[in-house]
Amino acid sequence: MSRPYILAETPWKTVASTEYTVAVLPWGATEAHNYHLPYATDVMECDAVAAEAARRAWDAGARVIVLPTVPFGVNTGQLDIKLCLNMNPSTQAALLGDLVRALEGQGIRKLVVLNGHGGNDFRQMIRELQPSTSVFLCALNWYTCVDPASYFDEPGDHAGELETSVMQHIAPELVLPLSEAGDGSQRQPGIAALRERWVWAPRPWTRVSKDTGTGNPTKATPERGARFFDAVTVKISGFLVELAAADIATLYE
Repeated sequence: MSRPYILAETPWKTVASTEYTVAVLPWGATEAHNYHLPYATDVMECDAVAAEAARRAWDAGARVIVLPTVPFGVNTGQLDIKLCLNMNPSTQAALLGDLVRALEGQGIRKLVVLNGHGGNDFRQMIRELQPSTSVFLCALNWYTCVDPASYFDEPGDHAGELETSVMQHIAPELVLPLSEAGDGSQRQPGIAALRERWVWAPRPWTRVSKDTGTGNPTKATPERGARFFDAVTVKISGFLVELAAADIATLYE
């Protein structure tokens, strides 16, 4: 099946003759996800969400192009976990800047960073980069654009019910039986402000979680994952259609 909105699958003949208005850059991570999910969970979820949202937007007339997913995220708190691969924020900023300059030179003026990893945060990078480019920059976390409380009993923070359900939906062959998963319990810090989350500090992951998960995956089902995935991609596709049609110069007028 032809997917002309996925750059990695599209030949130059098609690309050269298509006037794209919005580029989507999925950005994941390579890290442990409890005992039962693969290391590329964040990458696969980003791939799937971006592709389905772009398909819906394309079918609605928006010429959206999904760039290859960046597979490395900020994992400074997991450096002592085997093969958790870290990319520092400064490296991410340099990579993002290079890609934006390439898009700008090729006439693509709108870029959406579609984030799939909690350790990534593109807001400050965009604040710094935006004054130096004519490309409109924005970022979203796909897993928070729809309230997960309506779909899951305990969504979890990492490899819990939400992520497990979505992976059961998009890549069930890569999810081990839930009987092999850890319970995703996490140790809380001894300082009240950190527990209450009005003060933030990076978490040393192996001190927080014994199985690398934070969130109980027990109640995960592919049906829950499918419903959430559908709601997320519908919402993101609507945004892509609106962004494609928008005149950025008059966005606030």
